[in-house]
Amino acid sequence: MIIGFIIWTVVSFIFVVIGISCLRAKEPVGFFTFAKPPIVTDIKKYNKAVAILWFVFALLLEFLGLPFLFCEQNSPVFIVIVLGAFLLVIAIIISYIFIEKKYRV
Repeated sequence: MIIGFIIWTVVSFIFVVIGISCLRAKEPVGFFTFAKPPIVTDIKKYNKAVAILWFVFALLLEFLGLPFLFCEQNSPVFIVIVLGAFLLVIAIIISYIFIEKKYRV
């Protein structure tokens, strides 16, 4: 399942790139697709918080993909990976809600 791990790593790297673009942005960044970014009190701190959120998400997602290196194809461990990814997405949404509440005008 080396191919699966490589694909998983590429996806994690894409989230790192999103975090870097959030960190470098001069205007508030949006989090949800097609949603206007909120009006915030401190743009730089808000963008940094969102960037850190993406970096942590990418790191945790990469750790979640480590079993791809050790498991055989169609292993029941993949159910844990999928559920973990699902819970990670819910956690990132909840974390963003707290970030938005903190910096919203």
